[in-house]
Amino acid sequence: MKHLTLLFSFIAICGGSFAQSIDKIINKNEVERIEKVLSDDAMEGRAAGTNGADKASVFIAGEFKSAGLKPEKGKADYFQRFSMFTTQVVSSDLTLNNNKLEADKIIVISPAKQLNITEKSGYKTARIKAGDDARSIIFKYLSAEENYIVWVDTSFYKLFPRLSRLKSMPVFEQRSNLIFVLTSDVPDTYSFTISQDAKEQKMKNVVAVLPGKSKPNEYVIFSGHYDHLGITNQPQGIDSIYNGANDDAAGTTAVLMLSKYFKALNNNERTLVFAAFDAEEIGGFGSQYFSKQFNPNQVVGMFNIEMIGTESKWGKNSAYITGYEKTDMGKILEKNLTGTNFKFYPDPYTDQDLFYRSDNATLARLGVPAHTISTSKMDVEPNYHKLSDEIGTLDMDNMVEIIKAIALSSKTIIQGKDTPSRVNTADLQ
Repeated sequence: MKHLTLLFSFIAICGGSFAQSIDKIINKNEVERIEKVLSDDAMEGRAAGTNGADKASVFIAGEFKSAGLKPEKGKADYFQRFSMFTTQVVSSDLTLNNNKLEADKIIVISPAKQLNITEKSGYKTARIKAGDDARSIIFKYLSAEENYIVWVDTSFYKLFPRLSRLKSMPVFEQRSNLIFVLTSDVPDTYSFTISQDAKEQKMKNVVAVLPGKSKPNEYVIFSGHYDHLGITNQPQGIDSIYNGANDDAAGTTAVLMLSKYFKALNNNERTLVFAAFDAEEIGGFGSQYFSKQFNPNQVVGMFNIEMIGTESKWGKNSAYITGYEKTDMGKILEKNLTGTNFKFYPDPYTDQDLFYRSDNATLARLGVPAHTISTSKMDVEPNYHKLSDEIGTLDMDNMVEIIKAIALSSKTIIQGKDTPSRVNTADLQ
């Protein structure tokens, strides 16, 4: 308990409204209550587009309402609704240079039920050559707004079947068409006639706002994703539900606790936006939709919170920040924690590209100082995307301290005293 005493002593010395109610509001009982609801079997794993995710969204909205937070301006409720489509190719006639192309050599990402594409259709083309970073290039074109055909070198033949899941991956309504083709050469002529079944899925982010006092048009975002993996058809014993207690019920719990805390203080100079994203696990679609609702130049910082339920590699009272070097936001947070025993570190798992694998990436690509805060030991994480990610594996006491640290470290940003440097988008993957 010594480290907690030192932390709270520092808070008391600092004084002010940031200190006066943090222990009362951000406490273990509340954290555990919210976490239990979100990771309960009744939520059915919270897979995007399912009844379980819908139950979770209603619960989150109820928490925002009970805290006294407002919906976005002009909205009657807390939901950002968007439609997506799950598509499946049912028939195709495919040729390259008048030679038949096998169906397993093409991946179609489009909400259209019928596609007729040739070299004269006006599609832009791109190429993934042998030795390229295929994953980052693929991610780039997944968010393209124009129609593309991407020629993928046959050296990626092992990767290509794994991308086949994109055939049935949800895509935004009115999204551009994206075609991946596995081929050793770029053809002079091609013809793709494709028929698909398309099923609409209704999804929603849950968003609440706390207007700023003097800088209402400058936004600070606190976010996490509430969706997870749902129910498996390959149970382990009697367990078939991916509860996602750490991923990311923990981050969503943090967002709700922070919303209650800052509403109680009610002294933020900048507008605070609290967002629980849907559809992160299937491609970050919720944050992509969210990013279109704000002018990115007005967003001064984004605290995305992902998997904070376990100790970091440095032990208790510590967490890491992805993309630490891309802005000075991490240094601001550390400065605000001077005198405490809590420590933020740069992401130690840079080989895993975590900066690009969570909801912060969408905003970062727009120049926003957007980072993910996490504690998950990604090199040895035993429960990541497994049925064993359950509430009993979480350290609630440590989780409480992490949420408090995020609240305290953000204070000069939400008060308008510090403005993090922007992300240089030219340096991003």
